[in-house]
Amino acid sequence: MKKQLILSILIAVASGAMACTNLIVGKKASVDGSVMCSYNCDGFGFAGSLFYSPAGRHAADEQIAIHGWGPQHEGRYVKQVEYTYNVVGLMNERQVTIVETTFDGRLELQNHEGLLDYFSLMRLALQRSATAREAIRCMAGLVEEYGYNSSGESITVCDPDEAWIMEIIGKGPDRKGAVWVALRVPDDCICAHANLSRIRQFPQEGWEWDVTNGKWNVKKQILKSKQPKHFKSICSKHLQYIDNPWVECAYAEDIVTFAREKGYFGGEDKDFSFRDAYCPIDFENVRYADARVWSFFRHHCSDMDQYLPYVNGEFDKCDALPLWVKPDKPLSLRDVQQDMRDHFEGTPLDMTADMTAGPWGMPIRPLPMHYKDSQGNDYFRERPIATQQSGFTMTCQMRSWLPDDVGGVTWFNCDDADMVAYVPLYCCLTQVPDCFRPENNPRTEFSSESAFWMNNWVANMVYPRYSMMIGDLRAAQRELEEYYFADQDRVLAAVDKMTPLDRRDYLNKKSIAYADRMMKRWDKLAKYLIVKYNDQVVRRVDKQGNFQHWGYDTPGYDQKFIDAVGPSTGDRYRLKKVIERRER
Repeated sequence: MKKQLILSILIAVASGAMACTNLIVGKKASVDGSVMCSYNCDGFGFAGSLFYSPAGRHAADEQIAIHGWGPQHEGRYVKQVEYTYNVVGLMNERQVTIVETTFDGRLELQNHEGLLDYFSLMRLALQRSATAREAIRCMAGLVEEYGYNSSGESITVCDPDEAWIMEIIGKGPDRKGAVWVALRVPDDCICAHANLSRIRQFPQEGWEWDVTNGKWNVKKQILKSKQPKHFKSICSKHLQYIDNPWVECAYAEDIVTFAREKGYFGGEDKDFSFRDAYCPIDFENVRYADARVWSFFRHHCSDMDQYLPYVNGEFDKCDALPLWVKPDKPLSLRDVQQDMRDHFEGTPLDMTADMTAGPWGMPIRPLPMHYKDSQGNDYFRERPIATQQSGFTMTCQMRSWLPDDVGGVTWFNCDDADMVAYVPLYCCLTQVPDCFRPENNPRTEFSSESAFWMNNWVANMVYPRYSMMIGDLRAAQRELEEYYFADQDRVLAAVDKMTPLDRRDYLNKKSIAYADRMMKRWDKLAKYLIVKYNDQVVRRVDKQGNFQHWGYDTPGYDQKFIDAVGPSTGDRYRLKKVIERRER
């Protein structure tokens, strides 16, 4: 009788509009040589938690029951492999990391009968892959064999040496496979995607490395008698060669012909654009999605304001952002964490800079994304990288010069990246910290044992009076993260002479202690905030930070909001001074 393993799937419920952001940093674009990527998993209606799948060896007839995103998948299985890797969050024990954003694209290409949704696909690849290239080959093979049922996805695939961006979309009802393309991000560049397809033209098969001249030459066709060992780009029928270091691009063999069949493309093959064929742009998906990529690039590349016309929908002036850019200087992990907290501050899209930010400069906006005033005029709200509906956030660091178990670290927490402290968790973890366990993070019941609900408790106190209260949250956030970063050198020194078994035990205990420290600090912060900011005033503290028994301050509204009161309300709130004239 066949053994059956249950593949637990964390269902990230997307908010119909635009969800999730990934940032990517190549190893020569980082200050320490690590590959980095990040993920804000955004979607109303689910409580974030940490996925965990243990390593294991499996019998030849073992199968996995896939519980996907619909009842039609019940009782359907995928063949198990001989060995599966330990997976913590979205990083496995070999430091392979896979994260995603949904771009939807042409929704008529979604095949609801396909077995694998994108999260199932990512989990399976993490369990089966020792490198990013293996993960790409694995995902391409799985959708070909079992079918793909999600809409369009951009997927980040990283390991300690390389970062790749892969885009995939189905072929519609009754078409089992998918069309996809994957490109290696140059080591000295940064890349990002945020719910809009990013890959346009790509080198198609026929590019060959000329050893004599040290450059790529175009070959008109591949000779069947010659194995493409030195090609820059290979199609799916040659995926066995993806491990060759020359290969920097891989794609589905029918990626162009299928687009022609569907009427999405009619030009020459060399001009084919994945984005333009499978995810045509308009103002809304650029402003809600690619504007986040632009803001990330702008932090690290000085000439990004030239793309403002694109962000503003002036496609006749500019119709795309670069897929990747070389930063002005290398990025640190802390840079990436700060980038994940972005609300377009300091840009023309700054969400704290006008009356829509309310009395206290709040960068949070309610849904819907667009709305009408009483005269029927249409408006929209900005969609930044950091957003209140995040279920969880992570910044992942992969370091090739260290043993895998200490080299791969997922800095993780539940809820909005702007409002939480990132907690370091090592990829060798075999015990999930209690506060991140799914059973301790219920969707519909507050729990003080839940990282999701403790972080939301604090965040939802701060949001309405953001400029007044954010300083106290920032202090607690800095305190924790500075402690965690300072402790990393101590960790590396401690594990240097340990056996692998002792090292993993030590790193397990460290990760759990880090999470416990965060929960205690956030409990203290929540109680401090409710006392300090009770009833719309600010209770005074002494030089030691203790509350004074008497005394409070009334800081009032942000000046920008005050300046907007008169133009909006006329004389409604204007103070009229009466000057009494005394008769003499």
